[in-house]
Amino acid sequence: MARTTPLLIQIATGDVRPIVKQITDAVRMKIATGELTQGDQLPSVRGLAQQLSINPNTVSKAYAELTTEGWLESRQGLGLYVAKPRQRLSQSERARRFDESMDRFMHDVIPLDYSLEDIQDGIARAFEFHMPRKRA
Repeated sequence: MARTTPLLIQIATGDVRPIVKQITDAVRMKIATGELTQGDQLPSVRGLAQQLSINPNTVSKAYAELTTEGWLESRQGLGLYVAKPRQRLSQSERARRFDESMDRFMHDVIPLDYSLEDIQDGIARAFEFHMPRKRA
């Protein structure tokens, strides 16, 4: 029987994203970086809600979204588990999200007046920090 993997995430009250989005983004990132792997069991809705001091309905919505997108799978009577890795988005949706993210990034970074080299170095450092488990 699988043990529940602790889900060490934090909710930022000053974040412009809704709490549901913060949870889904955090879980996606943990799966994408390899911190959570296929078959890992997630905390129960009540357990995570209590940990984060939020309403269980909020956690339930986040888990439902992640399940619908294929990041998690529900096992009847056993809980939620990280699903088998697969391509979850179409190429066009991936491209759309990438372009949208780059546009937001550029609008945030360009006014800071960094050189292209500094921005590239910053991206490389951030990528290395967030993707340590994915390196060969």
